[in-house]
Amino acid sequence: MSDGNFNRSLLPHTPYHSGLQAGKAMARMQAIETFKCYLATLHPDFTEEERKEQTEIFKKMLSAKL
Repeated sequence: MSDGNFNRSLLPHTPYHSGLQAGKAMARMQAIETFKCYLATLHPDFTEEERKEQTEIFKKMLSAKL
């Protein structure tokens, strides 16, 4: 018998949790696309390689916050 203590991470995911993860993924994708547009308007002289580098930095910063 269980003593009432359990690890919630062992419980099955709920539709709410799955929806929350999907929403976060969509928001992350939209944030990255918006950053790319912002970067293109702010620094039109950047090369494609510089844009990719700045986008990767932004992705890392975004991942640290989510």
